[in-house]
Amino acid sequence: MMADSEFLSTRQAALRLGVSLGTVQNMVESGALEAWKTAGGHRRIPTASVEAMLARRRTLTPSVQESGGQLDVLIAEDDPTLQALYRATFEHWNLPIKLRLVNNGFEGLMQVGQNAPDILIADLMMPGMDGFEMIRHLRANPDLARMDIIVVSAIDREEVLHKGVPADVTIFGKPIPFHEIKGFLLGRLAARQRPY
Repeated sequence: MMADSEFLSTRQAALRLGVSLGTVQNMVESGALEAWKTAGGHRRIPTASVEAMLARRRTLTPSVQESGGQLDVLIAEDDPTLQALYRATFEHWNLPIKLRLVNNGFEGLMQVGQNAPDILIADLMMPGMDGFEMIRHLRANPDLARMDIIVVSAIDREEVLHKGVPADVTIFGKPIPFHEIKGFLLGRLAARQRPY
């Protein structure tokens, strides 16, 4: 039997990673973090799995000085109302974020090619090139491995995974879960400021 310190609860993992509980749950469900469930239904996450993710983040995350202290966030969303909602919400948070918006996957690829963001938030159903195709192109490029991708879609999670969205992509349903997205962004900002 392994000692308790070798495993973390979802809450402990969230604190260690600097992300929200929901983000840790998504990481577990997508396979990005190893986990098992106790007889009582509680998740236990190996400490080694969390430490491995932190080590990967350290090697992939530029320092605050390199980035000017801002997170570069690119949002691919074709609905003008949702674009306005993203813009207003991000401005309200008053976080050090550079926000860019595009209408489809093709524009997203062009923006990433010009200047890769730290985080891409993508809808899946867009005209022209959809989010599925855009994400496949991006994940095929090893130079873009450091870029986090978040999918926000009305499509059922199982169908999204079935259509080949990679396991390292965080998947959220609509309506847009701004609380979870903010937690993810705060986690990335905290990771940049942590001394290594």
